[in-house]
Amino acid sequence: MSEWNVNDYEITEPVRLVDARGRLDPASIGWTRHQLHDTDGVGRGWYGWGRNKRWEYWGIVTPTHIFALTIGALDYANVRQVWVLDRANLTTIDAFEISPLSRGVSLTGTHGAGVNTSRGRTIELRFEDSDAGTRLIARTPRVQVDLMAETRAGHEAMGLASPHSRLLVDYTVKDVDRPTRGTITIDGVVHDATGFAVLDHARSRGPYRTDWNWGAAVGEVNGKRIGINLGGGGADGLRNGISHTGVTIEGRVHKIPTVLDWEFDPSNWMMPWRMTTERMDLTFTPFYDRYARTNLLIIRSTTHQCFGTFTGRVQTDEGEWLTIDGLEGWAEDVHNRW
Repeated sequence: MSEWNVNDYEITEPVRLVDARGRLDPASIGWTRHQLHDTDGVGRGWYGWGRNKRWEYWGIVTPTHIFALTIGALDYANVRQVWVLDRANLTTIDAFEISPLSRGVSLTGTHGAGVNTSRGRTIELRFEDSDAGTRLIARTPRVQVDLMAETRAGHEAMGLASPHSRLLVDYTVKDVDRPTRGTITIDGVVHDATGFAVLDHARSRGPYRTDWNWGAAVGEVNGKRIGINLGGGGADGLRNGISHTGVTIEGRVHKIPTVLDWEFDPSNWMMPWRMTTERMDLTFTPFYDRYARTNLLIIRSTTHQCFGTFTGRVQTDEGEWLTIDGLEGWAEDVHNRW
């Protein structure tokens, strides 16, 4: 897979992820600071049917709550979920639905191209992009969310197209440090939702088995706003040698070109984790483990998503080391069959 090593290749002009026949365009392999990949071809037609995986995942952290809003679509099923953690007492609310094929879901072909919606029996989600940011609306019998995940002038987000083969390719956008304002209402009680949001956007064709590690953290360091995206774990990242790790400082992406090494104890998820590479050395201390397991015939998933704080240091493109102390976020270990 050395022909696909794209760590240092930054795409600066618009490109299609797949060509008119639905096959991977080699010119699309690389990373971006802004949305330049046209991914409209993913999920259209029969080429690659059954392997298309499209989703919008928003993780939001506020002083009182952590919550996640998910719209996911495979070719043969789609899912929607609203999950909430009350930080004061560590109680949760989890609303989850699955529907066959594309029933009730509408996803844009390309990131930032409009509105993503999913509507089921008891859950309704709407993510609407604009120049000001993304308005996130969610409704379940117990939870209502209405907030804006803001973008500021000059804001960058790391997009990455990394291949498995000429047919299978992952395209993701990890958009960290989106300030939030709005509300989350739980059982009729309104809570302020000022905090930060992180987007995991995907328009991919992946293998049936997908394993990964991912993490994110946001906060202030030396008076600068910083967002960290931790990727590159799991079998695929290690095999391909492709880094999904980067740091956003005052809205500018500093991509780290080497794969991140993850160390954690799968027998005790609440023990500290370690993430290291040439320009990063972080320790993550969890305070809550969100464990989820799904077994629905061909769709199987096991997830440990831990929330906590990060300490350590990261290095900028210019060589400056920034000390990290108490940045909030999460780290996860995921194994999917879908």
